[in-house]
Amino acid sequence: MLSILIPVYNYNISDLVKNIHQQAIEANIIFEIICFDDHSTKHVSTNRNCIESTKHAKLITSEKNLGRVGARQRLSESASYPWLLFLDADVLPKSNIFVNDYIDAISSGHDVYFGGFAYTKSIPEKQVILRWKYGKKFEEVDAVIRNRKPYQIIISANFLINKTTFSKIHSQITKKSYGLDNIFASLLKQNNVRVLHLNNPVYHLGLEKNEIFLSKAEAASNTLLWGFKNGKITKHDNKLLSIFEAFKKLKINYIMMFLHKIFGHTIKKQLSGPNPNIYLLQVYKVLYICHRDLNYKYE
Repeated sequence: MLSILIPVYNYNISDLVKNIHQQAIEANIIFEIICFDDHSTKHVSTNRNCIESTKHAKLITSEKNLGRVGARQRLSESASYPWLLFLDADVLPKSNIFVNDYIDAISSGHDVYFGGFAYTKSIPEKQVILRWKYGKKFEEVDAVIRNRKPYQIIISANFLINKTTFSKIHSQITKKSYGLDNIFASLLKQNNVRVLHLNNPVYHLGLEKNEIFLSKAEAASNTLLWGFKNGKITKHDNKLLSIFEAFKKLKINYIMMFLHKIFGHTIKKQLSGPNPNIYLLQVYKVLYICHRDLNYKYE
């Protein structure tokens, strides 16, 4: 009935595998757990031992790094059951009936279900606080709010999808880059996929350092811009792209580019520091995407 699919790269998934396995057993369902090691160099033996000692679980290893898109494709192709539960390696279910809640939701008749993200209440170390602040503000959102615009907050680190829909949508994603959730969200909307958001979150445990997360925010903006320029995004609810489109239409994007040139370095320094302003990150993303659009070619 359910294939639980976990792509992993250099992360210890023992706690996740044990947790999700126990929940699936208690839900009394037919299931499998498939983990795809994307050419890791860390935690390899630990993960292998855990999976080999867990019933209904298996490990697939890759001789080269395929990236998130390639790993998910391999996992889907290896799945035996019609419903696919994708979980990132650096998460852990918040609820002890996490699997059961997803199974109960299937009867609503949607094609894909997004459970959402949660973050610990305790403030983390300053070196990772930017990612935590961003997650608390913009990702830890109640399902009622997410369902108002179901294609706006798409977090693919925790979602359940029927295999037919996944094959149709995922096959349209060919780029290997960071920030492909924006492309995924747009494709879901363009194909009129029935989406339902649930309050069934996982804790996001793998917080990146401030500088790394800021770099990933830039990479996500690059991917968003690539998708827009190459016709991959024709319908969307993405706030950053909507602002960019409006600024470009009004020629304000030239002003944003100039402001990025003058203040970009100073803003990045503030965001990489011990007390980053989360709203300043949103401003920086607007400045950055306008700058990127006017100074780089996308093919």
